[in-house]
Amino acid sequence: MLPSDFPSDPFMLMSFVNMKLRDEFPSLDELCAYYGVERAEIEVPLWGAGFEYSAENNKFW
Repeated sequence: MLPSDFPSDPFMLMSFVNMKLRDEFPSLDELCAYYGVERAEIEVPLWGAGFEYSAENNKFW
């Protein structure tokens, strides 16, 4: 379950996660560890909206 401060809308979630990745975390794994969430909790809703994570660019697109 995502923390309450994470948006539930996949487009807002993508924007929020990308901001965190850009400003605070060098990887999705580190963001997940910090917030205590599984990667799938972020990736599945974003995949459903057509986004995928690029480790090379450290962002969803």
